[in-house]
Amino acid sequence: MSTARGARARAREEVTAAIKDEARRQLAAEGAAKLSLRAVARELGMVSSALYRYFPSRDDLLTALIIDAYDSIGEAAEQADVLLPKKAAKAPGKGRAANRTEALEPVRRWVAVSEAIRAWALAHPHEYALIFGSPVPGYTAPLTTVPAASRVGLLFFSIVRDAHQGQGVAEPPLPEELRPEAERLAADLAPDLPPAVVAALVAAWAQLFGLIGFELFGQFNRVVEDRAAFFTHATTQIAHGVGLVPPRE
Repeated sequence: MSTARGARARAREEVTAAIKDEARRQLAAEGAAKLSLRAVARELGMVSSALYRYFPSRDDLLTALIIDAYDSIGEAAEQADVLLPKKAAKAPGKGRAANRTEALEPVRRWVAVSEAIRAWALAHPHEYALIFGSPVPGYTAPLTTVPAASRVGLLFFSIVRDAHQGQGVAEPPLPEELRPEAERLAADLAPDLPPAVVAALVAAWAQLFGLIGFELFGQFNRVVEDRAAFFTHATTQIAHGVGLVPPRE
């Protein structure tokens, strides 16, 4: 790449970042429904026709913000999993006690990732609301958002899959009337996991983000005071619900 092209590329990246930063400020002040390309251009001292060269429509800008938010929360979750200390090696002669220590590892991974997601949401409430709050009127997310949106879910599936392939999981109960739907979910999402586990994972996904949403949007006000401790307990129970439980003594 020539020096001139490199400079133009850097300038475009800087302007794109500035546009998205200003759009995020508007999200915080006005909400996604009122996001306006003209208002963004005005705040940046640009003519609106120049901004359209970067984002042809409001929906294109919203899509970029949504992908950024999903990637950011996904990265936070993945980093929490990577940084979690590895499980302790089995000590000679310790037998089932050491096995119990190893069995706790998937639960620790689940809880650590869940806590990282909560921390990200508390630090980025308006971006969280953009991706997990009320739909934006007139906007339909395109398929280009799917890879970023899938990162957190795929990580939780990976945690359960590792447990299933290693120490095993305690398969949750599955009512017969739900079995056809559970089998369909498993075929679509994780054919290598038992249908009961996949159905429990989908429910756990809703429970986790419901907990975070209740805290973030005020439903826990005057109800739950020690919210960090409550969240850790609740997500541990959710982990047990998908089958991540230590073996019995």
